[in-house]
Amino acid sequence: MGIEQKLAQVALAPVSGVDAVAMMRLSILDWAACGIAGTTEPVAGIIRGRVLADAGREDAQVFGGGRVPARAAALANGTISHALDFDDTHFAHIGHPSVAVVPAALALAERQGAGFQDFVEAALIGVEGSIRTGVWLGRDHYEVGFHQTATAGAIGATLAAGRILQLTTDQMIAAIGIAATRASGLKSQFGTMGKPYNAGIAAETGVEAALLAQAGMTSTIAGLGGPQGLGPTHHGAAEIDAVSDFGQTWLFETISHKFHACCHGLHAMLEAVASAGLDAKDVASVTIQTHPRWMTVCNKPDPVTGLEAKFSYRQTCAMALHGVETASIDSFADATAARADLVATRQLIKVEPTTRLSEMQARVTFTLANGETRESFHDLDAKMPIDTRQAKLLRKAKGLIGDRHDPIWTAIQRNDITGFVAGLA
Repeated sequence: MGIEQKLAQVALAPVSGVDAVAMMRLSILDWAACGIAGTTEPVAGIIRGRVLADAGREDAQVFGGGRVPARAAALANGTISHALDFDDTHFAHIGHPSVAVVPAALALAERQGAGFQDFVEAALIGVEGSIRTGVWLGRDHYEVGFHQTATAGAIGATLAAGRILQLTTDQMIAAIGIAATRASGLKSQFGTMGKPYNAGIAAETGVEAALLAQAGMTSTIAGLGGPQGLGPTHHGAAEIDAVSDFGQTWLFETISHKFHACCHGLHAMLEAVASAGLDAKDVASVTIQTHPRWMTVCNKPDPVTGLEAKFSYRQTCAMALHGVETASIDSFADATAARADLVATRQLIKVEPTTRLSEMQARVTFTLANGETRESFHDLDAKMPIDTRQAKLLRKAKGLIGDRHDPIWTAIQRNDITGFVAGLA
């Protein structure tokens, strides 16, 4: 059985996995909070303006207000929810699954009048399918310059959209083929408005591909793995084992949520610093050990802007030691990067690469003013109890959007899709 057939069959089958569904609800909360907060970003204004100007059928809600056709809503909401780059990440997938998939699932759920549980299950199937496709494509696909959030995300969005539309297996395979020929997204867009736009394109592709397949459009049945398919032409590794247990186990349960408003490569270090419970005045020097991958990603030693600070071990460590809230977007301002006390503290901090740590781990060694040495370690792969994760995400959501998070979370808990959609406006 090819990857296309496997993805299609599982996408249309009953969903099992209570823990995975519970985790999906938390990611939907996180997605909504990131999207609402992202409406103030310049790219949000550009994309919202375009889809509202195009107008058309009032199928689905757009972050910030207004109803547009489902395809346009998916484009806008995918872009806006990734504008802050504060959304969930899966490290095996090497991407951000929810921002590509949830907008597609929600747009068609609204269009079709589907219930909230149907929306949640479609989002879960799509996100899991996105992760599995990302693993199937492999690291070479990412390293050569493709953005898995967009490429694998387009396939996941298609699975979610096709499930909402209740496509047949043949129609779903056709939709995957259509999505494969549209899937796109380049890492060269990182640091520009093009990066969140990649997520929007993926969500839009999912809706478009599913609707076209429903209307009878045909496509190759081997759009991913066949000769000149997405995998062979885009440096895919074709790791077929990546989908062998799709639908039986859930890689999504190992999703990583961002609890700090900066590069995910800094998060293990920040959690380690927090667990040490130390204050800047107590510290004489700090050594941070991290995986070599992050040295070219988030090791700006002396950032001068708030954006650069989001990619700096030394700056964010200094912020944490001085009690600056790294979960707050507002903390990453130019003025914070220039603060004299933070600049002085970061001069005491050294960053070392080591292959003894995984990409998810960090070890921080503190030399205290009294000569004592303390060590703290954190592994982002360590399982977090669901109630702890929920509490942290509710705190994050409140920090992002204030009391608006409460009716949204209530709607999620009550399976109230009308209340949930109203909260996005």
